[in-house]
Amino acid sequence: MDDYIKRAVMVRPSERQLAWQELEFYAFIHFGINTFTDREWGLGNESPELFNPTEFNAEQWVEACVSAGMKGLILTCKHHDGFCLWPSKFTEYSVKNSPWRDGKGDVVKEVSQACRKAGIKFGIYLSPWDRHEKTYGDSEKYNTFYKNQLRELLTSYGEIFCVWLDGACGEGPDGRRQVYDWEGYYKLIRELQPKAVISVCGPDVRWCGNEAGHCRESEWSVVPAELLDAERTREKSQKTDDRAFSKRINSEDEDLGSREKIKNARELVWYPAEVNTSIRPGWFYHPSEDNMVKSLDELLTIYYRSVGGNAAFLLNIPPDKRGLIHENDVQRLKELGNAIRQSFRNNLAEDATTKLKIEVDLNRVQTFDRVVLMEDIRLGQRVENFSLAYRDENGWKEFFWGTVIGYKKICCFKELSARYIRIEITRSRALPVISSVEVYNSCQKQALS
Repeated sequence: MDDYIKRAVMVRPSERQLAWQELEFYAFIHFGINTFTDREWGLGNESPELFNPTEFNAEQWVEACVSAGMKGLILTCKHHDGFCLWPSKFTEYSVKNSPWRDGKGDVVKEVSQACRKAGIKFGIYLSPWDRHEKTYGDSEKYNTFYKNQLRELLTSYGEIFCVWLDGACGEGPDGRRQVYDWEGYYKLIRELQPKAVISVCGPDVRWCGNEAGHCRESEWSVVPAELLDAERTREKSQKTDDRAFSKRINSEDEDLGSREKIKNARELVWYPAEVNTSIRPGWFYHPSEDNMVKSLDELLTIYYRSVGGNAAFLLNIPPDKRGLIHENDVQRLKELGNAIRQSFRNNLAEDATTKLKIEVDLNRVQTFDRVVLMEDIRLGQRVENFSLAYRDENGWKEFFWGTVIGYKKICCFKELSARYIRIEITRSRALPVISSVEVYNSCQKQALS
């Protein structure tokens, strides 16, 4: 075995990365001053008095997320406009100067409490770019300001599972350039919330590279260490409210972790991918998009390719001016959750016999259209190619070919009936360690509770 393959096999996830990966599917909530101005990016000069969600109900948000099968929620505590959804001590530009709850409200508190009540994880998004804060562009002063706000969020709302940081970086007043203190941010997060993953502009979770829900055919978790800095650079950050950005797919980055890509890498890291997209065209709520909610088929396709392709799925759901998830979104989330639960309700291989050659005996002929494979990623990511075959009276017939497995691979195909299934690992970086083989019929009609 070549040395660089040995090095790749020895790269393992941290405990926080393992815990994050097991969540699989969770929500992004974009809510703030933009909700009331019908914009995607605020300018930072909008009046706090505009913020007044008269029917605000955090439990309704969480209930909608749970119905879809989500296991966590990340809240945009502050977007680029600088308006804070909690009563920050370090700015007047927050809910404390809005009419909502007579200026005594705290969106972050109510959402975090609703998450804990429902048993799902809570995470935060705190935009590094702040178009309202006057110190932005004075790098040292603004970094102190930002870390003060970060400390408020990390010490006042219980355990945080994720701190989601993007690289958006515009000019400050008079064209001043802000230099973010990324290492200082990381140090503070590790100190105050050691179990939290730091995502996108951070060392734990990697952005998939687009906001369209596009997934790579082969999503490696073991990649060159230089990718840790990819999203922190100003050149790659989003600088304008460009709606085309959310639909852009960067196909030139399709291969990040193949043998060819890692062969000459000085260092390799465990840096798994997150796929993020919105249930609507925009990230914040817009009345004109009420009938543009992604279809069930679109959402299921993204789910299968992300969760089923060794990535996590972060789906944005924007509450409306009332402070509620719109009825159309709620309905689609229920449909999505029901479809996922139905597809994976009955594991046909639960009582099956698995032989040394990874041949699965279902004990009788059964009909199925999904096979779920998982590696024990505590021992690294090893499988590079595999195939699935079934046996009939004429012998073995291959019906699916795939590349990486990683944490989870959901193999989708047309219904077929067989008793025996064979999983053949055709290329691997070391002895494969398959931790789970599951077989399902997603079309099987069953009563859903």
